[in-house]
Amino acid sequence: MNTTDTHNQRMASMTFASVYPHYLTKVEKKGRTKEELDQVIEWLTGFHLQKINELIQEKVTFETFFQQATLHPNAHLITGMICGYRIEEIENPLTQKVRYLDKLVDELAKGRKMEKILRGL
Repeated sequence: MNTTDTHNQRMASMTFASVYPHYLTKVEKKGRTKEELDQVIEWLTGFHLQKINELIQEKVTFETFFQQATLHPNAHLITGMICGYRIEEIENPLTQKVRYLDKLVDELAKGRKMEKILRGL
């Protein structure tokens, strides 16, 4: 699925620090924890809690965030719809990675079991 250049640029320039609190609010409203959110982020990106906090403090863009990440080898198993886009059809690699993260947060908030969210570890 094609996203527009404007959309892709907006995703690249958004800061992780500006989105993280929204992720946290979303999962906590549904009875999940910050620790679970951080576990999901660590699984996808390889970032430990200290690194996640550093990236938040540095106010890095999603572009920088994912440039520094080591994407989990099973990330390609994250499929489905998020924000009106079918993840596996998104052609822009950065936009797809951001949507991977959005999808994992959404699954966490919906109460999906952690082993399913983490694609069987």
